[in-house]
This record gives sequence, structure tokens and C-alpha cells, in this order.
Amino acid sequence: MEKTIANFSVKYLQILDEKGNCDEKQKPKLPNEEIKKIYELLILTRVFDEKALNLQRQGRLGTYASVKGQEACQIGSAILLQAQDYIFPAFREHGVFLTLGIRPSVLFQYWGGDERGMQMPKNVNILPVSIPVGSHPIHAVGAAMAFNYLNKKSIAITYFGDGATSEGDFHEAMNFAGVFKAPVIFICQNNQFAISFPVKEQTAAETLAQKAIAYGFEGIRIDGNDIFAVYQATKKAIEKARAGKGPTFVECFTYRMGDHTTSDDSIRYRSEKEVKLWEKKDPIERLKNYMLKNKIAEKNYFLQVRQKAEKLINDEVEIYEKIPVAAPDEIFNYVYASLTDELKEQLDDFKKEIQNQEDK
Repeated sequence: MEKTIANFSVKYLQILDEKGNCDEKQKPKLPNEEIKKIYELLILTRVFDEKALNLQRQGRLGTYASVKGQEACQIGSAILLQAQDYIFPAFREHGVFLTLGIRPSVLFQYWGGDERGMQMPKNVNILPVSIPVGSHPIHAVGAAMAFNYLNKKSIAITYFGDGATSEGDFHEAMNFAGVFKAPVIFICQNNQFAISFPVKEQTAAETLAQKAIAYGFEGIRIDGNDIFAVYQATKKAIEKARAGKGPTFVECFTYRMGDHTTSDDSIRYRSEKEVKLWEKKDPIERLKNYMLKNKIAEKNYFLQVRQKAEKLINDEVEIYEKIPVAAPDEIFNYVYASLTDELKEQLDDFKKEIQNQEDK
């Protein structure tokens, strides 16, 4: 005998369309001042991103990963987090750091090659940037499981791209999260390319959100360029996690407007026509159109926000470039809590080599 034992579906959420039209019934209840705060964070992130790209081209930063086009995925979710929550980012989450109040100069410091830029304030529970693809969601799940054991109302949230869903660590994280009902939220920014590899060649699944079904919890796809959809989906996921009802997978369907990093050339694998099409779906312009239509702000406001962000970022660049360079031997000091015998030997050899160069 053959019978159906289960049926599954994946929901899609869009509240604010490309032209700034809004489904008011689904829109989160946000006061106008909060909407303005969100817009200002979007602009701050965009200006930071533009400046970082310019600095890299001038040799004043190292390799950098642009966030342009994905800002709503980050600000719309991070703005909902509380002080006791823990964040596990990948390498493109500049908007998350800025939303949490991390100074742009600190981020410039990190992308300038100084690891001290990831030394976060004690009251901000965001872990360092994770460069390996897909390895950090399992850390987020581990933290979330610990919150359950300790009876804490904290949650963990982890950010990653579509490429991470092709990694084994990601699936281990999802499985543990489902089995142990861990209070964790997976924010997948599906920007449709794992470097140059399109998502349609990474998986035969119609959505990435449906991968959560196999692990026993909810997955939802949302318009990742719709700030209200990101906010609403994350809010629901947070409420569920705090209530002990387990994890949620949120697939933010978005687009990476720039190259994968400054060492990439996206012209090789995607058309200018495709990029232009997505430029019309820009999350910042979309919110701006909504705010104008609903008289939340006048035109002068948007100009002032941009100017204020540019001044702040320029000031932060000056601060970044005045940070004293770390002593070369510091590379040995923080590998472990204390120096091992092997590291001590390497450090001694390093100091001798430096001394020899200075004596020449």
C-alpha cells in the first residue's frame, strides 16, 4: 500500500514592492522615527561600502567584500536583536556591525589587515568575521544549545550566503538545530552567486528555504530587498526562538550588485542587463519611495542623511588611518591563550631575523 504521509510547502513574503507600494495589512507596526532610523542605517552602510571600495582601489584597504544590494537583509534583521543575543557573521555583514553600533573606523581597521579590528566591545556579542564559507552556522547552533541548557532567553543568529548551503557544516548545523530545538535563526542571503557559481547549479531545490523542512523546522523565502519583509520574518523567528519553539531558516532572496570581492570580476559570469534589472529593485530606493509616498520625510531629509553619513565615514577614515600599526611579533601572541614552546621558538627566530635585517 502506498499513501502520502506528509505534505510540505514553502511560503514567500513580500510586503513592499519595487515601486514603494506597501501591503499595510502585513507591514510591521513601526513608528515613523523607527523607519527613519532604518533608512539612515541603510544609507550609512551604503556610504561605508562605497568608501571601502575606493580605499581598496587606492591601496588603503585589503581585499574587501561589497554589501551593495544586500543591506536590507542585514539591517532589517539586526535591528531587532537584544543585548543578550549572539551574532555569528560571515564576511559581508558590514550592515550588521554598523547596526549594532560598531564604529566604521574599527571595520576599516579589520579590512585594512589589522585583526584588532575584530576586538569587539564587551557589551556587543558579535563574533569575528568568518572567512571560511559555511563553517560558522554550527558555532551559532552550539551557542543556541548552550542557551537552552542554561535556561537563557538569548538567541543566536547567523548570516551566510547561498554558497554556504552547499557545505557539510551547514547541514550539520541545521540537523543539530532541528533535533535540539535550538533558539537559532539562519539568515541566508541568497544573492544568487557563490563567487561565480549560480545558485541554480548549486542545488536542484526550487528554494533554499525548503532545506529546513528536511531538518524538522520552518523555512521561509522572503524578498530580501524588502526591508519590511525582512523585519517581519525575523521578528516572528525571534519570538518563536525565545518561546522555546526552535529554529527558523529565512532565505532572503536578493542580489549582489557588485563583485564577490575586490579580487573578482563579475562581468565574466553575468550580464550587465541582469545587473541593471536588479538595480531597479534596490532596497534603499524602495524604502525611500515608500517614505515619500506616505509623507514620512521630505526630499531634503534624504539629502541631509546622505551628507551626514558621508561626513561620518570620512571622519572615521581619518581615525582609522591614525591607528598605530601593530607590533609584528603580535602575530605570535594570540594564537593560543599562552605561547606554546613551538611558538616561542618561532618568535625567537623571528626576532633574530628582524635584528639581522636592522644590523645590515
